[in-house]
Amino acid sequence: MGAPGSRATGTTEKRQPIEEFRIDEERLGLATAVLAIYGEADMRVASELKDRLGEVIDDGPSAVVLDLSAATFVDSTALGVLLGAMKRQRARGGRFRVVAPMSEIRRIFEITLLDRVFELDLSRREALAAARDGRPRDGL
Repeated sequence: MGAPGSRATGTTEKRQPIEEFRIDEERLGLATAVLAIYGEADMRVASELKDRLGEVIDDGPSAVVLDLSAATFVDSTALGVLLGAMKRQRARGGRFRVVAPMSEIRRIFEITLLDRVFELDLSRREALAAARDGRPRDGL
């Protein structure tokens, strides 16, 4: 074995497997739809994301919660899709909340100043409670 801090040759590093992009949907009655995003939400999947959000909003729930807890990255194209969906949901009188517990994902919203536009929550539970009682953002 080599000196402390040196790397032995012939060993392999364990890497986190890259999560394939997917969207899981959960309906909580007729009033609330939760979409959980897994993997990278980027320009490659923006069309799929836009279509799924559109379908959900067209079904007419009073609240849409987008859970980014398992998202590993969100690019500007995906942010544009989210912004369009949020505007569409709000135009119908509905609520649109985003769960973003990881600092890396929250930072993307902060850098783009979209943390001032989206209602961001740290947990799904917090988002669902806020969506249910129509609370405004908590100053996050």
